[in-house]
Amino acid sequence: MFPLRDENPTRVTPVVTMALIGANLVVFFLIQGRGTVDEQQALVYERAAISCEVTTGFPLGADEIVSNVCRDGAQDPIFPEKNVFLALLTSMFLHGSVGHVLFNMWFLWIFGNNVEEAFGHIGYLLMYVIGGLAATAAYVGLNPDATIPLVGASGAIAVTMGAYVVLFPGHRILSLVGWFFLPVPAAIFLIFWFVAQFGLGGTNTAWEAHAAGFVFGAGITLFLRSWLLRRVAVRA
Repeated sequence: MFPLRDENPTRVTPVVTMALIGANLVVFFLIQGRGTVDEQQALVYERAAISCEVTTGFPLGADEIVSNVCRDGAQDPIFPEKNVFLALLTSMFLHGSVGHVLFNMWFLWIFGNNVEEAFGHIGYLLMYVIGGLAATAAYVGLNPDATIPLVGASGAIAVTMGAYVVLFPGHRILSLVGWFFLPVPAAIFLIFWFVAQFGLGGTNTAWEAHAAGFVFGAGITLFLRSWLLRRVAVRA
């Protein structure tokens, strides 16, 4: 299933969602897209979160990159000045391909605007960032020795999707299902998406971050659900 739009209009301008989409597109097309292929790859290793670096506290060395083996403190770090913990944040604004960034931004637009209305601009931004960090931390915890850069906003976007399913389970998502356009209840669409993540093991997809982000978003929203729904109703 691929979402085309949700039947859930907002009454406020989703400025944070639009700013996040703009920031991701600018980073990918104007920063990541510059230079040669080797320079683009170097940028990813310099700015993206890497599990091995987070667990050891040290940037990767050339031998670790070549061998794909994590060691406790490389003697020849490629980027010795890299802040491996700040990379947990910057990693959320990097993407692996045009399709990757466009796909992510489409999902963020569909599900983020209503969640932003419910949480408010600041609350939504905090949930997005903190949830994205939690999703990345979950991936690192489950893959502590991985030496492949983790890129993408998917974990943070999964947070908004988890929040959406709690707040608006009955709202319809107009979706492309095979060759048909069908209005699918948000609960069915999003739970199907969540379960499908567990089938992505063995691929280059960080499904652990997706699942953790979804659970984080659903959990915090379930805790605040009554207050959030009253807040949205007052705006009506």
